[in-house]
Amino acid sequence: MRRALDLAREAAADSEVPVGAVVTKGGEIIAEARNAMRGGLDPTAHAEIVAIRAAALKLGQPRLDGCTIWVTLEPCAMCAGAMALARLEALRFGAEDPKGGGVVHGARVFNQPTCHHRPDVLAGIGEQESAELLQRFFEERR
Repeated sequence: MRRALDLAREAAADSEVPVGAVVTKGGEIIAEARNAMRGGLDPTAHAEIVAIRAAALKLGQPRLDGCTIWVTLEPCAMCAGAMALARLEALRFGAEDPKGGGVVHGARVFNQPTCHHRPDVLAGIGEQESAELLQRFFEERR
């Protein structure tokens, strides 16, 4: 999670919402990303999506069996759906997102009967630091 938090800081420095994501396999980082929606003019360039794409390319396959994704913020429904499709083994995230989250809030993607794969989910890792980064980012823009 430390690396994901560093990536979130980099995103904030580029005026992106401070979210970072890291994909690991066997304890090794195989892909990492930060939000890049504004800079890339791509509404789907959430940190999780970019990291999942990079991990699939690195492994040479669309399924990320045995991989864990570490994210600083609760994934939205789009990202949670991508995690299920990628067959990620586990999701670890920092701060909950009551407004836009799709895992423990909102759509609760992994709880839907149409979700064919549910990663193991653990929330609250680096929660305070993740939340502070987001709060500071949005306070500076108000």
